[in-house]
Amino acid sequence: MRPRLLAVAVLLGSSLAGCAQTGAPDGEPGDGAAAPVAAELEPCPEQPETGATGAARLPALSFDCPGGGTLDLGRAPGVPTVVNLWGSWCPPCREEMPVLQEFTATAGDRVRIMGVISKDGLPQATAFAQDVGVTFPSAYDASGELMAELGINALPFTYFLDADGALVHTEAGPVASTDELRALVTEHLGVAL
Repeated sequence: MRPRLLAVAVLLGSSLAGCAQTGAPDGEPGDGAAAPVAAELEPCPEQPETGATGAARLPALSFDCPGGGTLDLGRAPGVPTVVNLWGSWCPPCREEMPVLQEFTATAGDRVRIMGVISKDGLPQATAFAQDVGVTFPSAYDASGELMAELGINALPFTYFLDADGALVHTEAGPVASTDELRALVTEHLGVAL
């Protein structure tokens, strides 16, 4: 009977762990081979040459985008931007992604959604994005460098940046609905949709 209790405790502990990931993601190229390109994700948009300004900013890191282009967090985005850190291994991220995609479709060019695939294998992340119909641009941070710089070890986290790159709000945990995201954008970025 004790082995069963141990098995239940292990299963319960792993389900309560949420989205914290401590090990290396599966599926990362380990031999220096180029990662596959995910044509389904939109390319990261061009950013102005202007550096990000503001009292609070995201770390000035730069990441390649599987759909093409680069996300440079040290530069101003040029438009109000919502940056969402996600991974296919994170159950709340899986629930939140359709909300972000729906918001993208209604925001047009007034507010940009940018993802950062964090501590994940690129094949797993792109397969997940395909499964849920996500196409908004996402940068790829295989090692979780941004998470480490921000001092976080669980996902999702969503960061609201004004057009100049100032960090105006951080949302820990998933955004539950498009209406909730719309209200956060109105409150923190001043854009009513």
